[in-house]
Amino acid sequence: MPRKAKSGGKIKLKTHKATSKRFRLTGSGKLVRTKGGKSHLRRNTSKRTKSQLSEMQEVKATKIIKRVKRLAPHMES
Repeated sequence: MPRKAKSGGKIKLKTHKATSKRFRLTGSGKLVRTKGGKSHLRRNTSKRTKSQLSEMQEVKATKIIKRVKRLAPHMES
């Protein structure tokens, strides 16, 4: 049974939790993400590659930035 809409007022904006966990905003306002492939099957990977996985990667695609801002409207900015 559908819920009854409250009279007046706006609909609350909800944060997409997967997006908020994957992306962060830096102090200067850049959107950064972590790299994937860190959970398992890393035995044959070199130390250099493994250390590079821990670095944050800047998101440069404007369409992705726009989508993330829509999915996580309350992200600190």
